[in-house]
Amino acid sequence: MGHSVPPLSDKSLLKSQAYVNGKWVDAKSGKTFEVTDPSTQKTIGTMPEMDASDTQAAIDAASAALPSFRKTTGRERARMLRKWYQLMVDNADDLAKLITWENGKPMADAKGEVAYAAGFFEWFSEEAPRAYGDTIAATIPGNRIFTIKQPVGVCGLITPWNFPAAMITRKIGPALAAGCTVVAKSPGETPFTAAALAELAHRAGIPAGVVNIVTAMKNTAEVGETLTSSPIIKKVSFTGSTGVGKLLMKQSSGTLKKLSFELGGNAPFIVFDDADLDIAVAGAIASKFRSSGQTCVCANRLYIQSGIYDKFCDAFAEKVKGFKVGGGYDEGVTHGPLIHDRAVSKVAAHVKDAVEQGGKVLVGGQKMPDLGSNFFQPTVIRDMTSQMSLAHEETFGPVAGLFKFDTEAEVVKQANDTEVGLAGYFFSKDIQRCYRIAEALEVGMVGINTGLVSDAAAPFGGVKESGFGREGSKYGIDEYLTIKMVTMGGMGGELQGS
Repeated sequence: MGHSVPPLSDKSLLKSQAYVNGKWVDAKSGKTFEVTDPSTQKTIGTMPEMDASDTQAAIDAASAALPSFRKTTGRERARMLRKWYQLMVDNADDLAKLITWENGKPMADAKGEVAYAAGFFEWFSEEAPRAYGDTIAATIPGNRIFTIKQPVGVCGLITPWNFPAAMITRKIGPALAAGCTVVAKSPGETPFTAAALAELAHRAGIPAGVVNIVTAMKNTAEVGETLTSSPIIKKVSFTGSTGVGKLLMKQSSGTLKKLSFELGGNAPFIVFDDADLDIAVAGAIASKFRSSGQTCVCANRLYIQSGIYDKFCDAFAEKVKGFKVGGGYDEGVTHGPLIHDRAVSKVAAHVKDAVEQGGKVLVGGQKMPDLGSNFFQPTVIRDMTSQMSLAHEETFGPVAGLFKFDTEAEVVKQANDTEVGLAGYFFSKDIQRCYRIAEALEVGMVGINTGLVSDAAAPFGGVKESGFGREGSKYGIDEYLTIKMVTMGGMGGELQGS
């Protein structure tokens, strides 16, 4: 099945190079890697396969740009971010086309991501002038204490393929607002969106060396280690798997970097008997199947109270039957491919394991070779048990496993029975229950009667092995600032001439 790629209105947004020190560059080795369209398996183009020396050049550029950039006022940086935001809005269609091309998500989803991604530049443009310090009353007479917030320095940012635009803006926005310069490693699977954003940064007049984008696929680990071990890099922000996060933390310990990590999740999604069934079903559809299940806050385990279980299973399965799977550009397509064959294999393994242990497939459950090797049917399985792989591992694919439960205490225990804690969702009309459950879930983010919690205004991040630090919101800029305390002595003498 062919999927036609609509041409970009502005062809100059399609870059096949990395962006370092305000210039488009190749890897010093001349090596490149291929990027393929997950829908068709066709090659989109190539990008430079950068290594440690290329990464070091980007770090040096960011370091050279820091002294002047950190001296700019918050208001000046706000205007730069605002310009970059406006350019994203003006080029939203082309950015969405690039996201669909390299990531596979349908155009409607991709357009939503562009708006979400641009929102971080808008949000942090407004935070930039507001990095306030404090004055503090000293305990020693004559001393006066105040604090100022200063940029942490050069930042290394590593982002994943599932949101090619939003994961990068969520990190670069606050870094620039704080007065930091950055070296960002774009994902090997989806580097073209990041390159287009770099082109827009160039047009927005962001000074050379302030934003650097390095590309790599095979050399990803080498690039990562160069960032984590560099004494120039003062902070690393990473979104990705818990396993890689642990490795980066270990590597960063040699230079004691400031870190913020947004790692794997295993989101519980709980529906109580007293929930509004239609709202709960709609929330589950949005949370579970967004980007075909390939987000870290996707519902992974759906717990439905026994009184409403059968009804929910039927209504939910009915909705999933209405999905249209296909290439992201095709008319009416609601769900695209998975990112690569490894993702498909994991999904297939989770379904097989559930079925072998008594799970009943209500919809889907199969690969879709007619569409292409990366397609898997959106799947609903009922009668799940805690022994099944899906109960313990993040599927990162379009499989919804429905577990039955009886009591609050039982479901909270099951929900919390995991090493990770990123997002959790539940549906109930009982206001007291809402407070009880929200406080009892061991996660960094809770959605009550909604399946979508992402908002530039909301602090995003997890607890336990889902990481630490918060992105977006008024707290997001703090990750890129340090607090300096200043004490002035001898300030309290008598007035002269008294």
